[in-house]
This record gives sequence, C-alpha cells and structure tokens, in this order.
Amino acid sequence: MERKSEKYRQKFHLEPPKGWLNDPNGLCFFNGEYHVYFQYSPDRADGHSDRGWGHFHGENLFHMTFDKAVLMPDIPEDSHGAYSGSAVVKDDILHIFYTGNVKLSGEYDYVTAGREANVIHVVSEDASNMSEKEIVLRNKDYPKFCTCHVRDPKVWQDGNVWKMVLGARTEDDKGCVLFYESCDLENWEYQTDIIEENYGYMWECPDYFELGGKGFLSVCPQGLEKYDIKFQNLNQSGYFPVEKSNPRKLGEFIEWDMGFDFYAPQTFVDNQGRRILIGWFGMDTSEYSNATTELGWQHCLTLPREIKLGEDGKLLQNPVKEFENLRKESREIHGNESIKVNLPFELEGKITENFSVKFDYKCEFSYTKNSKLFELKFRDKHYGSGRTTRKAFFDNPQNVRIIVDMSSIEIYINNGETVFSTRFYPDEQIVLEMNGIEGRLYQL
Repeated sequence: MERKSEKYRQKFHLEPPKGWLNDPNGLCFFNGEYHVYFQYSPDRADGHSDRGWGHFHGENLFHMTFDKAVLMPDIPEDSHGAYSGSAVVKDDILHIFYTGNVKLSGEYDYVTAGREANVIHVVSEDASNMSEKEIVLRNKDYPKFCTCHVRDPKVWQDGNVWKMVLGARTEDDKGCVLFYESCDLENWEYQTDIIEENYGYMWECPDYFELGGKGFLSVCPQGLEKYDIKFQNLNQSGYFPVEKSNPRKLGEFIEWDMGFDFYAPQTFVDNQGRRILIGWFGMDTSEYSNATTELGWQHCLTLPREIKLGEDGKLLQNPVKEFENLRKESREIHGNESIKVNLPFELEGKITENFSVKFDYKCEFSYTKNSKLFELKFRDKHYGSGRTTRKAFFDNPQNVRIIVDMSSIEIYINNGETVFSTRFYPDEQIVLEMNGIEGRLYQL
C-alpha cells in the first residue's frame, strides 16, 4: 500500500506533502536561498478548503525544503482566501503582496458586486514568519471601469520607483492589466491600463519584465475561443511583446506552453541575473483529472525555466542549467529503438522530418512534415486521467528535449521555442519506442 501511495511522487518537481497546490507566488532569491511560495489548500486535495500560501526554500532549485503554510486567511479582508501575489526585497526585508479575497453574503453576481479584492502587504525577516497584514489597495482604489475582479499583484523595482501590475476584468467584460507606482511600497497610485480587444473577459496573473532591452507582458486570459492548434485549454497563458515607449501597443500573443497542464506562470531574477519562470503544472478543469487526488495530494510546479530572448524576438524556455547535474548514466539513441526505461529520465537529440516517441504505446508525441504539426496524444484514458490531444504548428523543427518525472512530461522543441507540458500516470518502468531521433537518453 505504501508503494502505491508514493508511486506518482515527483522526484524533482515541487509538490506539497498533502493537499492542493496551484499558482506559484512570491518567487525570489533572499537571504542566500531561493524561495518558492504557492497557492496552497493544505486540508483537501480537491482544493475545496481555506487557501493560502505554502513555502519551499533552498540554496538549490532542485533540493528544496517544504516549510509550512506561511499565510492563511485570518482577517476580514482575506476571509475567503489569501490569493496570488509576489515578493520583493528591500533593505534586507522581504515584502510580500497578495490578493485578499472576500465574498459577501447576499444576492450578488460576485462580478459587479458582492466581492472585495484587497491588495495586502506583509513583511518578513526570515521568509517564513510574517508580520501583521496591511491593506494597501481596496476596491475603491481601482478604476471605475473595473468589476470586482482585480487580483494577483506582481511588484518589481524600476530605478527608484516600485511598480505593480494587477489583473482585472472590466465592466464590459474585457481582460485588463492595471499599472500602479509607489515610492515606499505602502502608498500606491494608479498610472494606466492595458486592454486588448478580443482577448477574453479576464486577465489573471500579470507579469511585466524586460529582456534584451525589450518589454514583455505575460498574462493568463480567461474566455478565449478555442481552436484546433491554439488556445486549447480551459484558460490560456502567454505573453505579448510590448513597446516600451508605448506600453498599450502590444505585439502578437504567444502561448507559453502548448500542453494540457500549464497556467499562472511567474518570473523573477535570481542572484545570477537570470530571468527564471515557474508555472503551475496544472489546470483547473473538469475535462481531466489527476490520479494522486485520491491519495491525498494534487498538482506540482513546472521545472524552473530560464527565459532568454531568441534571435527572432521570441522568448526561449529551457530548464535552468543546474538541472543537468541530476543526470546519471546515459546511452546513445540511434534512429528507431524500443526499450524499457526506469522513471525518471531525459531524452534529447536531433529529429528527422517524421518523428515520434511512444510511452507504453498509450501516449504518443509526434511530428509529421506534411502537416507541420506536433501532436501530443493519449490513447488510454486512465494513463492520462482523461487527457486527449494537444497540437502545435511548427515549421522545420531541428531538436527536441523530453524530461520525464514520475508523473509528468515536459517537452522542449528547438531549444525551447515551443514547449508541451502534461501530467500522466504510468508505472515506474515504461516501454519507450522512439522513431526518427538521434541523441542520448539519461537516467535522472
């Protein structure tokens, strides 16, 4: 029984010891350690209990220690959840900002009335024990065109100014990002907004950052129309290139991840100057589920991914370099092979015009030159817990990197131009059938 209950425990993806995990929060490097907070419902694996912040910390992103639930709803202004937010360091003190969610009793639609969305500020000297809570923004402090849905503060420093973005829903049902500024992290003033037509009714988890002198706005739109090869999930995650001189002028929206399980990414800059992204390796959906829920826990976070600017202006995602330290023995892969392999493992190499990898013949990832499509397809409903098919158009792929943990697959195409992430639920040893790849297989 013990073996069954631990079979799907991840080896190098962060997941809670029990309960429910979702959005990564407060990502930072502070006091010589990485800190990864996350939305956490410790009492129930389905998430239907009080939600606050859990906490991992460690000197290495792949050897982190679970701390505890460091923030939970305990004041009137966060009575229905200590929701997502971010963290910054000022004068050797960690400053955390999050959304205090409140649902009032009564006959409300909870969109235009009946909900409070408070930006709450706490500080910590050790990243674990928090100060008293200070409310710095309330509903009255948001523009009049906003509904009650305003949340997920992301704060950063720009010179001598502190800046904040908030995700919002307008009264005419458009996704929106609000920009605020402060000189002291306590008093915040509204500056401007970004609204893009035909991109959903709500934008969650905003994140603005710059790379190579270019600006990028990451958001999670709700309500986008689904298509066969894009916007395939319930809600989407992606980024807009932004003109720094005119932030309201956005470029083409590009999805962060084309798989089944990815949402609410957040980025931060570490002590090495790297821009690192971590996402929720999950999706709040009724279309598919996770086999660990009945075992007492659900969801994990993605691998930490370093974000770099590609030559064509598109962002590239790859696991941070130190992931390679997890590699153990390896073997070469030539063309077409079928082998048994223990989890976890990593496969990387050059691919041909027609390429495929099959996992126990129950899940297949493939590329076909004629269609110019990558396809991730589950052939067994139990293996994927109800997941079916995800696709992405790609012209002339050259290489692939596939990282398989005990219950997840992350696929990086052309040095991270396109990524697929999915959960799956195999045995600890699987049959791996490979066609059209020349490379190397690593045990992890």
